[in-house]
Amino acid sequence: MPTFFDTHAHLDYPDYAQDLPEIIARAHAAGISKIISIGTSLASSERAIRLAEKYPGVYAAAGWHPTEALDAPEDLRPVLRELAKHPKVVAIGETGLDYHHLPSEKPEFTADDDARYKQKQADIFRQQMEVAAETGLNCIIHQRTAFDDTLAQMKPFIGKTRGVFHCFGESVERMRQVFEIGSLVSFTGIVTFKNAQNVRDVVAAAPLGQFMLETDCPYLAPVPYRGKRCEPAYVKEISEAVAQIKLCSLEELSAATCKTTAEFFWKL
Repeated sequence: MPTFFDTHAHLDYPDYAQDLPEIIARAHAAGISKIISIGTSLASSERAIRLAEKYPGVYAAAGWHPTEALDAPEDLRPVLRELAKHPKVVAIGETGLDYHHLPSEKPEFTADDDARYKQKQADIFRQQMEVAAETGLNCIIHQRTAFDDTLAQMKPFIGKTRGVFHCFGESVERMRQVFEIGSLVSFTGIVTFKNAQNVRDVVAAAPLGQFMLETDCPYLAPVPYRGKRCEPAYVKEISEAVAQIKLCSLEELSAATCKTTAEFFWKL
């Protein structure tokens, strides 16, 4: 059976509190040999690390999600530096920018609140890239409705740290812009969705060796599980869809994605 990695899971979420050992067992039975559990705050990052300590095939990323920016401390860097020293912390993130929902959508907030929100996101994004550059780790990038600003903020860090744009759903041209700064993309169960031909077109154009696979679980379960809780075992269905799009064998896809992932997350 070809093996794959789930490069983006949220195993610390309450969705898995009751049956995590069974979920991890199902992943291994499906050939998913390594799972990266992603931090979205300092507390979430610490939970991810504890899970990585408990389960041999689980690793962690330490970071702060942009939509939680207003709750972040002024300076994340000291704590992140300490977390990054852990042998199973393989990346910083997820971090980035997200303008999809802004404070001014609610009547009690104004455009000034939007500006403060964006600035706090930018500040904590920069801090996380600084820690990544210091520690030799790469970043897991979340961006939503903020692609150009995300790319602009990453450019000063070219050659110092790289990013993987997780759950990539942008255009082929934007994918090429990601590659131009030395970063990568990652695809989820969206590739199996009936209305996601645009994502399949991007997968078709993505060279083997420049993308990874992920679930973003508990979200985005692939067909035939769409609408249900997602889990790492479902990388199997994602890999089958991607191999079909790429006109390659599962063995070829396994070799390419596992090599790419292991080089990017070098502590794996």
